[in-house]
Amino acid sequence: MKKLFIYMTALFLFCQTAYASEPPSVAAKGAVLIDGESGRVLWGKNETEPLTMASTTKIMTAILVLEEGNLDEMITVSTRAAKSPQVRMNLTAGEQIREEDLLYAMMLKSYNDAAVALAEQVGGSVDEFCEKMTAKAKEIGAEDTVFGSPNGLDGHLTFDQHHSTAKDMALIARYALQNDKFVEIINTPSVTLPMKGGEGKYYYITNQDRFLQEYQGAMGVKTGYTNKAGQCFVGAAKRDDIMLITTVLASGWGKEGREQKWKDTKALMDYGFNNYKKEIIAKEGQELKPTTVLYSQKESVPAILADGFEGLFSQEELDNIQIYATQISEMEAPVLKGQKLGTAEIMLGNSCIAKIDIIAAEEAERYTLIQMLEYLTKKWNDFPLDKKLK
Repeated sequence: MKKLFIYMTALFLFCQTAYASEPPSVAAKGAVLIDGESGRVLWGKNETEPLTMASTTKIMTAILVLEEGNLDEMITVSTRAAKSPQVRMNLTAGEQIREEDLLYAMMLKSYNDAAVALAEQVGGSVDEFCEKMTAKAKEIGAEDTVFGSPNGLDGHLTFDQHHSTAKDMALIARYALQNDKFVEIINTPSVTLPMKGGEGKYYYITNQDRFLQEYQGAMGVKTGYTNKAGQCFVGAAKRDDIMLITTVLASGWGKEGREQKWKDTKALMDYGFNNYKKEIIAKEGQELKPTTVLYSQKESVPAILADGFEGLFSQEELDNIQIYATQISEMEAPVLKGQKLGTAEIMLGNSCIAKIDIIAAEEAERYTLIQMLEYLTKKWNDFPLDKKLK
């Protein structure tokens, strides 16, 4: 026999802190701020609207090279790669350069010829590599992203062939930032890259990401600009145990737009760090109402949360978090330790942001035959005499 009960409880534990709540002023056509740990959107402006994304595309190119390439392998530069439009490192057809060196060149200085050379090496061809990029984006959770080039140049592509959203690009960056080598590359101030057989020829490359020098805790990630896309930037910053990721697409054009993308990014980051704190909402092992057990020497078993839950929340959100627990109130033995007894749903307004299993903290064995006879005898003896005679 199982009986369910549903109840609402305040399981979360947090400190009441006064946060500012002024929304950021952002000029970008599409923008988003996400929690770098969970990927939850904290603030957005047209964050799911498809837009072109310029050289922020190279984040995905780097992901595939890191996961499917061989960084020590030498790449022979093709004629197509050498003829890539500016910005380029002026590779020449036939020269050889290490895959890892091209990766640094692409991410630090956004060289388009480096991106094409990497795509041809890892994908077999640019078109095949772009298909891999699009598939990987879907795997990561980017819902409306299509890649038609490995470098973000979009002049020869239709909108349907190459676009993303602010949210998708932030999620792609979140995935990339879990790769230690990716983080190492985008945070490198400068690098000298030798060219094999080039009679002493080398490339000296400096990181063009101003955000790294201008914002406390900045981790990069990637700038971008085309005439179609305007000024774009995907950024990440970490302070203590909080990592935030932002995307701004189409922050403007020209010199004013170039400055605006930094203003937009900093406004989003400031809003995130000023308004969101990491809070423990539920603790692993936290006790709920016990579940009654029938046909066991134990009258009940403690019910606990199988996992904890924490995340970044504003004070306004904390005030709107509730936990609804659906749990078995009564069941027959045996009950195993760790057996699922129900589910706790953490609700933020009308949205479920987490589900946690409710489990038995102890086991409860079923009566043996002798114990059952003793139990039934006791029940009979405790039964009122007048009812026994009826």
